[in-house]
Amino acid sequence: MTRSCAFFTALLTLVTVSAQPAAKPAGRNAPRPIEGQDTVFVEEMTWMEVRDALAAGKTTVIVPTGGVEQNGPFVVTGKHNYIIRATAEAIARKLGNTLVAPVVAFVPEGNLEPPSGHMKYPGTISLTEDTYERLLTDICLSFRAHGFREIVLIGDSGDNQHGMQVVADRLNAKWGAADRTRVRFIPEYYNYDEVDAWLEKNGVRQMDEGLHDDFAISAMLAAVDPNLVRARQRQATGKFKINGVDLAPVEKTAEWGRAIIKFRTDMTVAAIRKAQTVPKR
Repeated sequence: MTRSCAFFTALLTLVTVSAQPAAKPAGRNAPRPIEGQDTVFVEEMTWMEVRDALAAGKTTVIVPTGGVEQNGPFVVTGKHNYIIRATAEAIARKLGNTLVAPVVAFVPEGNLEPPSGHMKYPGTISLTEDTYERLLTDICLSFRAHGFREIVLIGDSGDNQHGMQVVADRLNAKWGAADRTRVRFIPEYYNYDEVDAWLEKNGVRQMDEGLHDDFAISAMLAAVDPNLVRARQRQATGKFKINGVDLAPVEKTAEWGRAIIKFRTDMTVAAIRKAQTVPKR
């Protein structure tokens, strides 16, 4: 075969293959061909795994809100996102019939023009209250469309709370008591005052240094990843303390972090279960 013939044969084959109809995606009711993962995070699941979880009774979804803001010289800007991902997983696993939406990483952090609040510091990302509420609304509508019956809103930052309450009230009023889906804002999750009281009761006493950081925050982050509180760098310069509390050894601080996550998990699960007993109106 000449080179020109070989070329045209290859070209004809390519055209023939390209002309074949593309394979259709699997239908909504197609069987899942492989075993799933042990995860509660929607973003770590295939759509078939989410579908099958719903069919198995996992009809509650947590929508966690975090934030990206300045947190002093030692703690990463995404502290709330890291913390609430850890707590949301613990809450979901304790509830048992629950999945977790991707963390809503962007929330109100101050005015954009001119900058105010945390927006005065590089790295902070802020939303207007209107944008935040619209984002939460569309997320809730998405989960309702897929068959989730309980949509739980929790937030790890103070400025997150109002918008979640507004969205929950607005959607529940719009859908009415007869609707199968309910949005539940759980303010009890934002329980840092209770955490501080619990820590003091257990012997951890702090002196506020004026930083946007404290022992509870540092401990929970250390439990996730010590790099988030720059453990190595701070130990090298003798700055591994916060509010007068020594964070070394980091393994001990991480133990405290896990205990704080459990404390917050237990309070939040109790609040969710109590909220679910309230009749729809």
